[in-house]
Amino acid sequence: MSERTIGVVGGGIVGLAVARELTLRHPGTRVVVLEKEDRLGAHQTGHNSGVVHAGIYYRPGSLKAGLCTRGRGLLKEYAAERGLPYDECGKLVVAVDPAELGRFEALERTAAENGVPGLRRVEGTDLTDVEPHAAGLVALHSPATAITDYVAVATAYARDVETAGGVVHLSTTVTGVRRGVGGVEVATDGGPFRFDRLVVCGGLESDRLGRLAGGSSTPRIVPFRGEYMSVVAHKQSHVRGMIYPVPDPRYPFLGVHFTRRVDGRLEVGPNAFLALSRQAYGRLSFSARDVTETLAFGGFWRFAGEHWRTGLAEARGVLSKRAYMRAAQRYVPDIGASDVVRSGLGLRAQALERDGSLVDDFVIQQSDGVTSVRNAPSPAATSSLAIAEHVVDRMDLR
Repeated sequence: MSERTIGVVGGGIVGLAVARELTLRHPGTRVVVLEKEDRLGAHQTGHNSGVVHAGIYYRPGSLKAGLCTRGRGLLKEYAAERGLPYDECGKLVVAVDPAELGRFEALERTAAENGVPGLRRVEGTDLTDVEPHAAGLVALHSPATAITDYVAVATAYARDVETAGGVVHLSTTVTGVRRGVGGVEVATDGGPFRFDRLVVCGGLESDRLGRLAGGSSTPRIVPFRGEYMSVVAHKQSHVRGMIYPVPDPRYPFLGVHFTRRVDGRLEVGPNAFLALSRQAYGRLSFSARDVTETLAFGGFWRFAGEHWRTGLAEARGVLSKRAYMRAAQRYVPDIGASDVVRSGLGLRAQALERDGSLVDDFVIQQSDGVTSVRNAPSPAATSSLAIAEHVVDRMDLR
């Protein structure tokens, strides 16, 4: 009997977690990872806040809610086993205005229903006991929210794949997918591959790769960029862990927030503004193909028509450091525009439907031996090991 071979497209944290899970659950199966960049975790994995979410925000009963809870526990255990950084520095979600209290209470109910460990409401001196420099009326304190280094985690997943006999090919771009008799043929710029099954975890390219593999034309990825500010050294002690605003449930982004990094730095951000490239991380990066596809998609214009006021507010933050920090100072008044410098930039793969609605939950599609992860935004990194279990369960590899 010939050895079964499974291909995984994507060397980000989700693709590598799936590859690792395949080697664990199906020993003897040869797993091959194809990554177009010359390094692992080059995009969303390596350009996020490093937060391990505890499940505060996600609709109870959704894939996000369940897989975030399961994934956080698995990731914490994995980090301890591998000696990877994992710091439960905790998070405050703060309401600073009476108009936010309705949303705050709804968020508290959601978090409680999701079983967020150790969650408690704090106000007054209880709030400043957690974060002495924070301002606000009331907050949710989540002591189990943590930070890690997701590139280090992804690299460890890849090492597990290779130790089990799998192969990771870098600098290998997929250019075609064709279902053949009893398998899937994948064309790349380095030559063809043939697999018995294929899993596509394309991140910012997930819609294009999904269509290439014969999947549906939607959801479509519209990229958003998020800029970070780095707090100067003498103000970094002003935040012990993380301080977040109460999110607007109509919008997928959590708002500008303060996040400590595992190396000790304190960052502010990210904001969220339409990106003009899916692949480049400069402030002026531009791709004619990416912009043309976004503008040609009717769902984008329906989304923009509904959220243009939010877009204008975000644009002010892109253009002005003072405007960017004005929102952040509502939560930590002692850190202003003169206390930060522009830092990195990340890209988020936001999935939209034709009607302009945001795809909130994880989306995984299957057809004829191909499994495509079509939408895996935050908390995908937190949930990576649980997403991998879910994907492999659905593949039915008996």
